[in-house]
Amino acid sequence: MRIGEAAAKAGVSVRALRYYEQQGLLHSTRNTGGQRQYPAGAVERVRLIQQLYSVGLPSKTIREVLPFVDSGGASPELLELLAAELDRLDRQMTDLRDVRNRLHDCITEARNRDGTGSPA
Repeated sequence: MRIGEAAAKAGVSVRALRYYEQQGLLHSTRNTGGQRQYPAGAVERVRLIQQLYSVGLPSKTIREVLPFVDSGGASPELLELLAAELDRLDRQMTDLRDVRNRLHDCITEARNRDGTGSPA
């Protein structure tokens, strides 16, 4: 599929796809007219890249993780890196739950004072 179609299906910009290629995260071929062509699995790969970026992984780490996703095999160093990222995500999720609970308590308290009594 061409770059515009791949970008639309993945929900990203054409510029993002070009950036992912520059970072070595995504690969395309060129047709005879010089246009980029992406394989069918490119959309799912872009979605995975987006998810990995969204949790704070840098391009370098994502570049190391993607071959593992493709093959299922990993070096001891990569496993250590992944375990550290998992620990970081667990801490981040705990922090987010704590903040959510505090906000919920504030809303509940404010509604009780206002007399609305409606829970969040």
